[in-house]
Amino acid sequence: MLRIALLAAVSTAAAAVAAPAFAADLPAYEPAPAYAAPAASSWTGGYVGAQAGYGWNHAKNRSGVSNTSPNGAVVGGYAGYDYQFDGSPVVVGIDTDLNYNTASDRNHTGKNELNWSGATRGKLGYAMDRVMVYGAGGVAYGDHKLKVSGAGSDSKTAVGYTVGGGVEALVADNVTVRGEYRYTNYGTDKMKLDGGSVKSDLTENRVTAGVAYKFSGF
Repeated sequence: MLRIALLAAVSTAAAAVAAPAFAADLPAYEPAPAYAAPAASSWTGGYVGAQAGYGWNHAKNRSGVSNTSPNGAVVGGYAGYDYQFDGSPVVVGIDTDLNYNTASDRNHTGKNELNWSGATRGKLGYAMDRVMVYGAGGVAYGDHKLKVSGAGSDSKTAVGYTVGGGVEALVADNVTVRGEYRYTNYGTDKMKLDGGSVKSDLTENRVTAGVAYKFSGF
């Protein structure tokens, strides 16, 4: 009986000594690293890009010269700077563009043309990570030309206003694409012709698509 009790005590002591050594030989368990969500995109930074589209124009001529619809293609470039407020979806910016236009229309009394156009606009946008919707408005300018049969021609640098909006997306870290619509009123120009003058109003509805390189924010 005493021998059995002694053997049991020895076995228990041996197991107690061996257990830590056995545990040390097991692979250590490390908790999985916590998931870190990717940082939200920021729209802050400058950009330069190219665009193309189409404009539907209406020229209202006075002094007996018939109205025209000088529609045509638009090809040009744009540049600007956006700033997104920290922790906010609100984006503000400034944008300017300059374009070559093929807008032209002739009737039996005259011909209106828009040969180039540009605008400088303020922007207000709402960012949804990599997509932004925005509105824009500012000053517009362009080369408006009127030719009247038998009375010669004249051209003016028309100055007016433009308003519109669009959608822009970050398709890569430094590449954006956008599509937009704008309405432009180039105002009234007084064209000097042989024997007198003719007033002409020019307005435009335009759609364009563009792609730009976006610089890092600063």
